[in-house]
Amino acid sequence: MTEGADKRLSDEVLAAQASAGDRRAFGDLIRRHQDGVFRFVFRMVGSRDQAMDLTQDSFLKAWQALPGWRPEARFRTWLLQIARNASLDVLRRRSLADFVPIDEAFELPGPGPTPESQAVMTQELRLLEAALLRLQPDHREVLLLRELEGLSYEEIAAVLDVAEGTVKSRIGRARAALLQAWKERHGGHPND
Repeated sequence: MTEGADKRLSDEVLAAQASAGDRRAFGDLIRRHQDGVFRFVFRMVGSRDQAMDLTQDSFLKAWQALPGWRPEARFRTWLLQIARNASLDVLRRRSLADFVPIDEAFELPGPGPTPESQAVMTQELRLLEAALLRLQPDHREVLLLRELEGLSYEEIAAVLDVAEGTVKSRIGRARAALLQAWKERHGGHPND
């Protein structure tokens, strides 16, 4: 495969090549998806070090399980399912669900915001974090997959191994729970 060829090949083609033993194809998949997997895992477990380990473990598990990967499955959703399971295992072992402060992972765009607007934004992010802390892990994960990772309902259903209707109802309940947690702590609507 030539340099840059991974951009033209779909995940599924690369996964099929990797399944046949092509380590370079799997390396291309890692480069393509490592940031998204890390971001998701980090938001689930709340520790950068743990998220780095879990991301690496997820790719190792994916490599080992690749012979069982079905070409009709989207590689990204299959990979996120592996990462999700690893994250939930960590959360179960902890017996509590921590959440990472949003402002630690939030990067402001280039110059522009004033110090005052940055302070307001930081405060709002902290308030949102406090509301998110009150959500159950199953509510948090659907919001992260939908809002942070941008997955479709169908893709989330594949990651969570549930029906698409279940995803829609969980997202609705998660958004309602987040809004309720916000109101209980801070009054009003987050956009007010």
